Amino acid sequence: MKIPRCKGAQDLLPQNMSRFRRIDEVFRSCCLAWGYGEIRTPTLEYLQLFTAAGTLSPSMLGRVYSFLDWDGWSGERVVLRPEGTIPSARLYVENLSNMPVARLCYVENMFSFEGSGQESRERWQCGVELIGGTELEGDCELIMLALEILQKLDVRLVNVRLSHVGLLKALLRELDIGDKEQAQMLGEMLAGDTGALSRIRGQSPEVERFLQLLLGLQGKSPGFLANLKSVLPEKFSAIKPCIDDLAQVAELLDSIGQSYEIDFASGEGFEYYTGMVFRFYGSQQLLGKGGRYDELIPLVGGDNVPASGFALYTDRLMSVIGEGPSSERILLTQKAGLQEMESTFEIAGLLREGGCIVEIDLGQRDGGDHRWIVSLEKEGETILLSLTDKRSGKEQRGLSVDQLLQYMEEAKCR
Repeated sequence: MKIPRCKGAQDLLPQNMSRFRRIDEVFRSCCLAWGYGEIRTPTLEYLQLFTAAGTLSPSMLGRVYSFLDWDGWSGERVVLRPEGTIPSARLYVENLSNMPVARLCYVENMFSFEGSGQESRERWQCGVELIGGTELEGDCELIMLALEILQKLDVRLVNVRLSHVGLLKALLRELDIGDKEQAQMLGEMLAGDTGALSRIRGQSPEVERFLQLLLGLQGKSPGFLANLKSVLPEKFSAIKPCIDDLAQVAELLDSIGQSYEIDFASGEGFEYYTGMVFRFYGSQQLLGKGGRYDELIPLVGGDNVPASGFALYTDRLMSVIGEGPSSERILLTQKAGLQEMESTFEIAGLLREGGCIVEIDLGQRDGGDHRWIVSLEKEGETILLSLTDKRSGKEQRGLSVDQLLQYMEEAKCR
């Protein structure tokens, strides 16, 4: 009986893993060059880490994989890691809180239940956390790092979408509603649901009008933000620094020719964002997002430390990037016999030391997708080699081992 894979799970085939490793290598090399250190958090975390401080939305908490870690007498409820930032914050508090600035990166899998089984329940992310960095400079660093990674992966026509959760939170605090309702309204507004404003109708016409203005506008220049600030009611002057921060990021993106949008109804996600948020789009899909979460570190037991981060979605990147340079392989064939086999392994080893990818013939003999076919025969103590280049059709006979190695070095087989 054939047993299929679990619902919502996926197998990564060699061609998938080639793209996965390319993303992993580009991401790690960029992060290391910017001074970030790689970390890895446990797949299992205590459920309390995510519930005690209300750091995840109720909808996401309803989709975590949780179970009792039973020791025979009692147990603690644990979860499969549903996202990367909160465990990274815990890691920082437990191990790295003495560092003035912690630059951390990781490539990890996240788990969340999806009822239909049509969507993936395991997702890989490339995550970056900057803990302790100053606010605006830190946000700019993260945006520039993410854009560099996407550029080196040859993702074309990337668009950045900017918003500011802190600005919306400040306006909602002007209303006579509780924290729970504020959080609910914020989530709805960030998801683009302007109908949430109908629930506050009549409470504060000035707040309602300005929120409607914010959520209904989109801009693509610092001038858009300057105009917005010019119509800002005096009683909301406290949010001017939020607009100024967005304007400086917009100017930075203008200076490098990067397209962007300012959309205050864009930022749906986790509850712990407190300031600027940014999303990265390419090939008409969301490839990653990030933002500032200055209140998260205290919520998991640490000091009041500013922090921000982003995640790039590996699964989605795999669908938009190219294969990268293909490897040209050698197929090494030999006549049956112990003497030929020993020589075959020896020659294959020498070719691999030179950087070639070598497969030993196990009966395929048609060459498959190999560029070169090397045939080995042995007459007494003499090794006779033939080389066929399938691309050019050129065939050479009677080569010595040294001649073969020199030829492959000049051909730069990789």
